[in-house]
Amino acid sequence: MRQNDGVSFTSSPLKIPLSQTPAFQLTGTRHLAFQLIDSLRNRFNNVKHHLTQFNVSAQSELGVRSSTRRSPLLCFASVSLAAEKQSIGRSPLLYSASLSLTQPDSTESTQDGHLATAGRYGEDRVLVGEVLVRNKDGDELERKDLEMEALNALKACGANSALTAWEIQEDVDRIIDSGYFSSCTPVAVDSRDGIRLVFQVEPNQELRGLVCEGANVLPSKFLENAFRDGHGKVVNLKRLDQVISSINGWYMDRGLLGLVYGVDIFSGGIIRLKVAESEVDDISVHFLDRKTGEPTKGKTKPATILRQLTTKKGQVYSRLQGKRDVDAISAMGLMDVSILPQSAGDAGKVDLIMNVVERPSGRFSAGAGISSGITSDLLSGLFGSFAYSERNLFGKNQKLNVSLERGQIDSTFRINYTDPWIEGNDKQTSRTITVQNSRSSGTLVHGNQHGNSSLSIGHVTAGVEFSRPLRPKWSGTAGLFFQRSGAHDEKRNPLIKDFYGSPLTASGKLCDDMLLAKVECVYPGSGNKGSSMFIINMEQGLPVLPDWLYFNRVNARASKSVKLGPACLLLRLSGGHVVGNFPPHEAFAIGGTNSVRGYKEGALGSGRSYVVGSSEVSLKMLGPVEGVIFSDYGHDLWSGPNVPGNPAGARNKCGSGYGYGIGIRLNSPLGLLRLEYAFNDRFAKRLHFAFGNPK
Repeated sequence: MRQNDGVSFTSSPLKIPLSQTPAFQLTGTRHLAFQLIDSLRNRFNNVKHHLTQFNVSAQSELGVRSSTRRSPLLCFASVSLAAEKQSIGRSPLLYSASLSLTQPDSTESTQDGHLATAGRYGEDRVLVGEVLVRNKDGDELERKDLEMEALNALKACGANSALTAWEIQEDVDRIIDSGYFSSCTPVAVDSRDGIRLVFQVEPNQELRGLVCEGANVLPSKFLENAFRDGHGKVVNLKRLDQVISSINGWYMDRGLLGLVYGVDIFSGGIIRLKVAESEVDDISVHFLDRKTGEPTKGKTKPATILRQLTTKKGQVYSRLQGKRDVDAISAMGLMDVSILPQSAGDAGKVDLIMNVVERPSGRFSAGAGISSGITSDLLSGLFGSFAYSERNLFGKNQKLNVSLERGQIDSTFRINYTDPWIEGNDKQTSRTITVQNSRSSGTLVHGNQHGNSSLSIGHVTAGVEFSRPLRPKWSGTAGLFFQRSGAHDEKRNPLIKDFYGSPLTASGKLCDDMLLAKVECVYPGSGNKGSSMFIINMEQGLPVLPDWLYFNRVNARASKSVKLGPACLLLRLSGGHVVGNFPPHEAFAIGGTNSVRGYKEGALGSGRSYVVGSSEVSLKMLGPVEGVIFSDYGHDLWSGPNVPGNPAGARNKCGSGYGYGIGIRLNSPLGLLRLEYAFNDRFAKRLHFAFGNPK
């Protein structure tokens, strides 16, 4: 068979350029090139004495036209890898390959009205007798598994096939798309059996090491796990693309602005990943007018706002962390805020712009309620309230509250000053100073007096307490308070004994003085169904002066809610104990709306110790209305006689008992309203009405 020296296949360079994303300039490319060096001649039999020659030329959009002419045919093949532009968070390696047959200065012509057999888009077909896969030097591949990967990728090319340039191009694409090869060169070789099509491939290197640049927050363990399965194996670009996507997904799942923007494979099998992470360069606060939206001067000091942020300069910006910061600032109750990240001057950094719209910080309020410590009719427990609050004193989020509550029996006048974050403290410690004068019913322990007259207990309290977060969802409080307390009758005359002769003060004087050190630890839970709550507090009386009381009191409460399909089971347990010399009216009272329902307030018992357990099942009924079934049990642990004067024994309180019943609850604009009808173990029944959740 004669050779056609003018016929040849050539290839263009194979490149893996880096893509550019809106957020990052991706630089650096690696260039892989191969040259198709074998050329051969093909002679076609003259059918019906007409010599048919063909020319296939690849045009833009892969449009192909065919023609025949007598001059030699030059065929040109091009294979390239290109990466498309990607959005933030993804940087896959995309591949495309093109193969075309071209002839310089070709002209469309026909001879004797005969055309070669046309393939896709008008391309002529060439009969291929054999298809092989070899290395770039034309020798057999050392690894047969890679040869099989290339052969399995072929779809159109096979032995004894009539192929077009387009079909060869598609199989070149498929070999490259398998991910195991960095280059693929189609070579046509003349043989006795016709044309032998050889795909000369260059396998990727084996993975021997990994270098990751710019990843400051990405855990090294994550990278190790991602590449562990590929160590010592031929690098598969498709698998590498998946790993890159998983790394970008790690950043996206955590709301971090980061992505892989470059990949290099060096000799020796070392992969270098280039990672860009957007660090916070600057944070600024802009105050906007609530009505016009124009910039204005704010009342709140910027430092008061900025200290609420967990996002700091130099950190990689996280959208999730930014959302938590917005929630923390909104929880101050002073403003509406939004955080806008903007590109900084330095590449890879962002500036955070905080747009703040302040709310009015001072207000008057009035309201009404029902005291839970009233043992007689509900009307006697009604009270009204009036308050003034300033929530942004000195522009530092400091709060001043002055309130007055007044009822037929209960009354409270209170002044509170709170600094929610002491300046210079990095533990978010708050300080509260309180001055209070209150009067409450003493019937919980001592009952009504002669002639059904009432007894009230007065307290004058002043002190300071400090609170701070201890760990996630836990907080602690410590304080020191001075308190003076005493009992009075309806005409405000001081009393030292009740109707039964039981003492009303621990010192035997008209009033008791005490200095109390208080410590409290709180786990509030989420407040949702299925959450838990735990509170424990302790009060220690310090006998600074001989007449001041010395005692220790511990009290704890816990609750757990469990979902039961559409219903919810709520379990509560509380208990306490007191030792030392303490006022009898400070004994633990058992029974009532927030204790054992079915009994009057404090009617079940009063002692130095107590335990109360409760269970209830609630079910949504209609809109904001819930139905509830409950049961309660309480016990004074046989400590009633140990209270000075034994007020429980003098009133024949049994010290233990249970109650059960049904009720409805309504979530209203005023809060949760509770209406419950209960029976106790002494066959008595009672209607309970209250605001808020059971304590």
